[in-house]
Amino acid sequence: MNTSTSARTPERILHRLDWQVIRRLDGYLQGDYRSLFRGFGVDFADLREYQPGDDIRYIDWNVSARMDTPYVREYMEDREIIAWFLLDLSPSVDFGTLDTQKRTVLVDFVGVLSRLLTRHGNRVGAMMFGSGIQHTVPARGGRMHVLRLIHDLLKQPHLSRVPMTDLSALIKGALNSIKKRSLVFVVSDFISVPGWERSLRLLSQRHEVIAIRLWDRREMTLPDVGHVVLEDMETGEQLYVDTHDKKFRQRFFEAARKREEALADTFKRAGVDVLQLSTEADLIHAIASFVMLRRQRRR
Repeated sequence: MNTSTSARTPERILHRLDWQVIRRLDGYLQGDYRSLFRGFGVDFADLREYQPGDDIRYIDWNVSARMDTPYVREYMEDREIIAWFLLDLSPSVDFGTLDTQKRTVLVDFVGVLSRLLTRHGNRVGAMMFGSGIQHTVPARGGRMHVLRLIHDLLKQPHLSRVPMTDLSALIKGALNSIKKRSLVFVVSDFISVPGWERSLRLLSQRHEVIAIRLWDRREMTLPDVGHVVLEDMETGEQLYVDTHDKKFRQRFFEAARKREEALADTFKRAGVDVLQLSTEADLIHAIASFVMLRRQRRR
């Protein structure tokens, strides 16, 4: 992905995404853009027997007790989807290569999903978070609104030397301000002080929540390149290490692996599906694979 100034204007970004990503996604989705989401409605449609992967919030306990087996309620989907992007723009999101940072992936994902949703008559909004909620874009529709969203996102500052990120402030802000049931994308690398997990569970009880986890492989493993200085992008703290030390590299990997397991457990407990977006991954393939997985769970 080219991150030159000329290529990072809202018009150029949206034009590139329209031609290189959205057109190809249309082929994968075959017009069924709602297959990206479980759908959330207000009109009761039918009852059916529970299947593994169904949302337990839709279990009809009275019918299940009478039938001696779990049954879930099905609903007619709302005609309009209101989607919100909770965007983590803390310093760690600026990690990556010169060509592609996690923030670059974030911008492209927001552009693709916003365009996909709004051209089908839905509305999208965003809450942008740095050291706190710095900017909110109201939920509206149309191509011009998508351009405004990308423009405002590009204008957000690249922060440095701030206290450790606390994602609970972002999620609690959404809990307090998003009143109508919505589709909520939490887009973050989830590098945060503890405490946001409970807020995520509460958010998923009110809305359909999808976690978009940004990551870079260099956060998982250290190359054997000798003596280097590692810097915490959140606090600026530096650590001088010898990457020739095999035991140190192994400890680094084990710490990263444990963090991955803890994150996976958090999302599972909250009932939140996760789309993993690497700085090296193909956005189309990542989204299409996520859609296929959700379709299989609904069968």
